[in-house]
Amino acid sequence: MSLAASKVVFQVLCRPAAQTGYSEHLVNSLDLTLHSTFEVKCVKKRPPRHRHSIRCSSMLLSQLRRTHQFQRMGISLVNYMNYSGSRLQTCKCQQSESASGITAGDGNGAWFANNIETSNSVSNLANAKSILEFQDAQQLKQEKALTSNITNGTIADSRSIEEEAWDLLRESVVHYCGSPIGTIAAKDPNNSNVLNYDQVFIRDFIPSGIAFLLKGEYDIVRNFILYTLQLQSWEKTMDCHSPGQGLMPASFKVRTVPLDGDDSATEEVLDPDFGEAAIGRVAPVDSGLWWIILLRAYGKCSGDLSVQERIDVQTGIKMILRLCLADGFDMFPTLLVTDGSCMIDRRMGIHGHPLEIQALFYSALLCAREMLTPEDGSADLIRALNNRLVALSFHIREYYWIDMKKLNEIYRYKTEEYSYDAVNKFNIYPDQISPWLVEWMPNKGGYLIGNLQPAHMDFRFFSLGNLWSVVSSLATVEQSHAILDLIEAKWSDLVAEMPFKICYPALEGQEWQIITGSDPKNTPWSYHNAGSWPTLLWQLTVACTKMNRPHIAAKAVEIAERRISRDKWPEYYDTKRSRFIGKQSQLFQTWSIAGYLVAKLLLNDPSKANILITEEDSELVNALITANPRGKRGRKNLKQTYIV
Repeated sequence: MSLAASKVVFQVLCRPAAQTGYSEHLVNSLDLTLHSTFEVKCVKKRPPRHRHSIRCSSMLLSQLRRTHQFQRMGISLVNYMNYSGSRLQTCKCQQSESASGITAGDGNGAWFANNIETSNSVSNLANAKSILEFQDAQQLKQEKALTSNITNGTIADSRSIEEEAWDLLRESVVHYCGSPIGTIAAKDPNNSNVLNYDQVFIRDFIPSGIAFLLKGEYDIVRNFILYTLQLQSWEKTMDCHSPGQGLMPASFKVRTVPLDGDDSATEEVLDPDFGEAAIGRVAPVDSGLWWIILLRAYGKCSGDLSVQERIDVQTGIKMILRLCLADGFDMFPTLLVTDGSCMIDRRMGIHGHPLEIQALFYSALLCAREMLTPEDGSADLIRALNNRLVALSFHIREYYWIDMKKLNEIYRYKTEEYSYDAVNKFNIYPDQISPWLVEWMPNKGGYLIGNLQPAHMDFRFFSLGNLWSVVSSLATVEQSHAILDLIEAKWSDLVAEMPFKICYPALEGQEWQIITGSDPKNTPWSYHNAGSWPTLLWQLTVACTKMNRPHIAAKAVEIAERRISRDKWPEYYDTKRSRFIGKQSQLFQTWSIAGYLVAKLLLNDPSKANILITEEDSELVNALITANPRGKRGRKNLKQTYIV
């Protein structure tokens, strides 16, 4: 075998070795209000007014690099380093054996040379020649098989794509005070321009946390929940203005800084970002909602309900709910947010009442109602929560739903209706129906539109909002099946060569210029403008599992497996059919890795999806029937009459 061929085999066979799970002895004694319980001394210091941090005294550990020795068919490759300088791995390559039991431990060439020199027998020479010919044939066969597998995108290796993904996921884990606390957004060893991808993002960690839960590794999720809860309570100020107390950070970073007064020691600092440093300075509305969903999943999966019953955790849930349920000027039960306040965190025309936020809001309300402990102080909050669930459910199902029948109704809408009984309540102009939608809408299937405001319906299909509406039961059973029907009918548009389109279609031309501000990152069919995001595999799998249609998710996972590992786990893909790795896509993106793993775990055991699914209860259904949202306008009965 040539040296070049040996290098190819080495690169394919050498993968990071699996790391051990996390120790539980630190977490079992974890109490974030009493930091002295840590084995590593943790000290919470009050930060300066404009900088908030958690500090933890610790020793810096140096990382060691291992050298690898690879021997194959007489060729020795020494001191090959892994593609990641900081990644520790062991390459276990077994010595090959011939049919007659000859080993390659000392190199086949040397073995044959020594034996030929010591033997004058014609039969020995013939045997050696026969063995060499057999070995050459075997080498040629292996090289052809390897080339064929690489060409087809299916690497024939003893280590599977799942094992590689688990190694990469565990390498992305961030430790604080000696304990795992989260996973960084991406860990590309060949990219020095990390931007903020070296931080732990709340929304990005959700699939990582679910993967660890399904694997039985609960400590990292518990730590993440409790530490991010501490970050919630800090003062958040930008330009002399502070948002609501319940706001959770978008991300945080573990920094190592010199210890005050002692240059020989260091301390670890948790430095959160609530949007003060984010691009566009947008506060993350979805962070708190995802935190509640993950908290419930942790309790259902681990059986440890003590975390959600803690006073500080109960207080954290209530703070998020009060922030979301606060009264305002809006006439609708949906949450009013700015552009870029969720997964689509750049200007994409989703300001107002985007579906993604409403689906997460509804899911978080159901999860919170399930976890809140009954007490006198929370009675009003639970009452407001239940009322919002009823109104939100009706609003989304009635006004966001669109299929061929509804589309035809909108096409025939009358406008400028001034009446309490108006059919066209939001004064939608039929000319808003785009030509693409008329051709794209299948006869069987439908979906929830992306946004609804006065005189405006955003007809784009937003994947996360629709999938989570299925998971959370915000959509009815019939609507949920119709959403999956549409996905199957429009497979070539929404999946193509890599799942899954974040939205469809892309904004193009003048529309792209006006709505995105000519954003060079959100060009048509790229990034958030209809790019394809592999992380959405896990939401797709949960939705398909709930509706007992796992074959849809299995087909999508199979498509992803053809190239996602070979492409080095990109953040997103570009072009209409997802043929290119995104032009600014980070490689070894953690939530692409975790999304794939969660999808595989759920396909192997669909019952595990119950930790994420919320079923519609009978009380809510009855409330929807009896509430009569279309009832006539009337004056509320006031407890007290005021004379003005």
